[in-house]
Amino acid sequence: MWQPVTTTTDPSDHARPVAADDSPPALRLTGLVKTYGEHTAVRDAGLVVPHGSFFGLVGPNGAGKTTVLSMAVGLVRPDSGSAQVYGVDVWQDPQKAKSLMGVLPDGLAMPERLTGRELLTFIGQLRGLAPDVVAERTRDLLTVMDLGDAERTLVVDYSTGMRKKIGLATALLHAPKLLVLDEPFEAVDPVSAAALKAILVRFVADGGSVVLSSHVMALVEQLCDTVAVMDHGTVVASGPVGEVRGDGSLEDAFVRLVGHRAPEPGELPWLAP
Repeated sequence: MWQPVTTTTDPSDHARPVAADDSPPALRLTGLVKTYGEHTAVRDAGLVVPHGSFFGLVGPNGAGKTTVLSMAVGLVRPDSGSAQVYGVDVWQDPQKAKSLMGVLPDGLAMPERLTGRELLTFIGQLRGLAPDVVAERTRDLLTVMDLGDAERTLVVDYSTGMRKKIGLATALLHAPKLLVLDEPFEAVDPVSAAALKAILVRFVADGGSVVLSSHVMALVEQLCDTVAVMDHGTVVASGPVGEVRGDGSLEDAFVRLVGHRAPEPGELPWLAP
C-alpha cells in the first residue's frame, strides 16, 4: 500500500481514465436523501467512484456537496439511502468502513494545543496503531508535508496551508485505501497547494483512490480523471472528465449544467463609471 514519498511529478500527467478491474468501487452512494426541516439538502443522490480513480465532485454553493460527503464517510446519517466503501456499508459496519478511508472535512477541528508531532501521535493511538508504527509514519509524514521545522509548533499557530497539510497527514496516517477531501485547497498558498497535489497524485499512482470536492474547475481538470456535477442536492452529470466537459472546458460544461444568469443590460446602473 501507499508509502509517503516525495515527488516532483506534474499532477496533470496522472489525470487519465482508470482502467477497469475486478475491484469493487472505492465508494458507492445510492439514493442518499437528507432534509433539514422543510429544506431538502440532498435528494436521491447516487455516485460510483471507481477503484484507483481521482474523482472530482463539483457544484455551486449550496448544491449539497459537503452534505453528500458527510453522509458518505459517516459524519451525517442519511434519512435514506446507503454508502459503501469498497463494498463495506458505512452505517452497518462503521468501524471497518472507516478503517478503509481517510477524511479531511472542510473546516476540520483539531486539538490546537498539541504540536504537529503530538497530534499525529494522538491520532495514531486512537487508531490503535503500534507505537513504533506511529513514530515511523509520523516522521515520514512530517517530512513529506514539509512540516519538519514546525513539528514543535502548536497547531493553533499553524497557517492555513500548514493546517491543511497536517489535516491530510492525519487522514493518511493509518494507510487508507480511499481519501475523501472536502475543499482541501481552499485558502491554501500555491507552494502548499503544489505539495498537496504531488502527495495526492502519488497516492493514486500507488493504488489509492481520492474523492475531492472543489469549486475550482481548473484544479479538477488538472488532477481528476472522473467528475460528478451536483446541483440542488442531486447529481446532474457524472463520468470521465473528457466526456462530461465535451468539446469545451469543464467550466463551460459546469455553467451549462447548473445554469447561469448573466446580468441584463442596464442592471446595476450605479456601477457604471
